[in-house]
Amino acid sequence: MHGLQWAEQVSLAGRNTLHVDAKAAAMCDVRQLDQLPQAFELAEAKGMEVLVLGEGSNVLFAADFPGLVLCITANACSVVEQTADAALIRAEAGMLWNDLVHWSLARGWNGLENMALIPGTVGACPIQNIGAYGVEVAEFIETVEAFNRHTRQTKRLSNGECAFGYRDSRFKRERDEWVITAVEFRLSRNHALKMNYAGVPEELAAMGIESPKAVHLAEAISRIRSRKLPNPALIGNAGSFFKNPALPDAQAAGLKAQYAALPVFPSGQAGFSKLSAAWLIEQAGWKGYRQGDAGIAAQHALVLVNHGHASGMELLQVARQVVASVKDRFGITLEPEPRIIGADF
Repeated sequence: MHGLQWAEQVSLAGRNTLHVDAKAAAMCDVRQLDQLPQAFELAEAKGMEVLVLGEGSNVLFAADFPGLVLCITANACSVVEQTADAALIRAEAGMLWNDLVHWSLARGWNGLENMALIPGTVGACPIQNIGAYGVEVAEFIETVEAFNRHTRQTKRLSNGECAFGYRDSRFKRERDEWVITAVEFRLSRNHALKMNYAGVPEELAAMGIESPKAVHLAEAISRIRSRKLPNPALIGNAGSFFKNPALPDAQAAGLKAQYAALPVFPSGQAGFSKLSAAWLIEQAGWKGYRQGDAGIAAQHALVLVNHGHASGMELLQVARQVVASVKDRFGITLEPEPRIIGADF
């Protein structure tokens, strides 16, 4: 099986950033993208469901996975075309996202700097339409290359065909149809920096940067993220576990009138405003909470953490308690960002 590495009864503890010790019936690493059909044929012959897993930074295993966990490790990156001011960058799905951010910045191609230090792979970024500090990746994606599980053919989908939304996309809604193999990004040397997000100007000032460039902005955001979010290498977590809820403007204004300190900001959707899930969770008393080895981070109320040996179900129970508490206090139902395997939320 040239290009494929197949194993059975594999622990997933090192394959998910929450460090949940779930097991997969089988695992297959695909190093060459043209080997994807073979991987699916093998899974089909064994009657196995296929779960595509990137860095495991946006998934919670609430149970063992009875099928094949497929990991794309192809990680080539290249400039497809360029002019004096812009470039089309193609990155394969297995490349780590933060590596792509710094690869592009090192070559003078700007735009991804606000999303520095987001965990995960390039292949995962369109699924969730990742974003941070006022920027979403959909702004820069020109084409997504994806393998269709049913036809066993690879298709190129334009930005419009991806149907991007807030932490959403066609690929998230059609999980059982697509496997993202590569993404092409249109980047510019002259992209206007977005530096007005809370905390960013102060961080740049603390760094002594008076005329910031994209690399400085990436460094500032990396420093902020490192302080605010626990390191998955030290304590299991999947970053922000809860989405910021979007409410009709009138409802958001009513809550703001009732709770003056509640952060409310534009949602990007007409008639709706976005609220800070972290503020809601902290006000409900969950920041720093711990139940056994499962809990909420002391640094940031959005982060579900595994202090050691929590099971996926124990982590899920804490998340459910948080949602129920916020619902009781504020009348708002929070939703998880990560995909939950083996249970309904």
